[in-house]
Amino acid sequence: MEIQSYKDWSLGFHRRVVDQRVPIGGSIEVTRRCPHSCVHCYNNLSLSDQESRSSELSYEEHCRILDEITEAGCLWLLYTGGEMFVRKDFLDIYIYAKQKGLIITLFTNGTLITPEIADELARWSPFSIEVTLYGRTKETFEKITGVSGSYERCLRGIHLLMERRLPLTLKSVILTLNKHEIWEMKRFVEEDLGLEFRFDAMINPRIDRSLTPLDVRLTPQEVVELDMGDPKRAKEWKKYTEQLSGYAPPLEHRDELYQCGGGEVGFAIDPYGKMSICSFSLGDTWDLRLGSFREGWEDFLREVRRKKITRQTRCASCRIKAMCGMCPANGELENGDAEEPVDFLCQVAHLRAYALGIPVPPHGDCEYCEGGAGYKKLMQSVAAIRKGMQSVASDGL
Repeated sequence: MEIQSYKDWSLGFHRRVVDQRVPIGGSIEVTRRCPHSCVHCYNNLSLSDQESRSSELSYEEHCRILDEITEAGCLWLLYTGGEMFVRKDFLDIYIYAKQKGLIITLFTNGTLITPEIADELARWSPFSIEVTLYGRTKETFEKITGVSGSYERCLRGIHLLMERRLPLTLKSVILTLNKHEIWEMKRFVEEDLGLEFRFDAMINPRIDRSLTPLDVRLTPQEVVELDMGDPKRAKEWKKYTEQLSGYAPPLEHRDELYQCGGGEVGFAIDPYGKMSICSFSLGDTWDLRLGSFREGWEDFLREVRRKKITRQTRCASCRIKAMCGMCPANGELENGDAEEPVDFLCQVAHLRAYALGIPVPPHGDCEYCEGGAGYKKLMQSVAAIRKGMQSVASDGL
């Protein structure tokens, strides 16, 4: 299951020090421009988008922000895009961040990695580099990226990083277009390359609220079938859910909209200097070109973080949230309402729980709980998933 290392750490830290607001970790989108035009991407823009390019933070602005976030206590930083290496000055920005002592993860598609870039990364090694592999075959990979030659360039970038023994992980987002290659991708990465491999099938609408990425999203049953198709993965889901099922925020915070680490221990900054709770949040932003990071963190995001819920939904008392991923940002993107449960996520969570035999306590008017309008159909899917799990077990996988 794909839980980014700094987010996973952030969650545990948040559970321990919920009232001590320190920006321990954050993410910075360097650009939204990308050489790919992936069918599922939530934020990619064309390389020729001059408006976006001219609006991006300058090198000097990045350095000032890095000075301010480290002074405020930031330790962990994720650099992402778009594709960060589209910017010719990204290595300069990155090296400055390394010199500030930050522990850095890089998300890249790998296609723009050159021997010179790989050498510089080896000289200033990040904590982790994550490259996305969209398919095991050229045909599938390029059907998703929309760019001829992208498959070979990605593999070349991967090998350049491997040759320098950089801390590399490969991952994939599973879509209707590549689901048939997932297990071959896993075998290729783990056995042939000797690298860690993760995959995730949860995709979002675009941040401009376009729902087009959902055209290639798997059904809830397909998502859970993938989870259960690997006994180790299924075991990790069960362990993860059991670890978090007993956690509840302190009583004085239970009426707050945000229950994650965003605005408490984490932040996100977009390519244009707008800071928010997270990179998927469409609402409240603080302009770092007009004010300091400390002002944005201590005053603006504090107020955002303290927003109250306006109504009770079935999510409020749900005890299987760890299997879901529902949050205000997901509600905004898919429903245009931060508090409205995302039906797709609700189905996935219930299917995971039922397939693994995890109890689902009643939590309001939920159609996927026993007695609900969608319960019978969901249980038919559970039966099909369990049959598949038995087949996998009998094959010795």
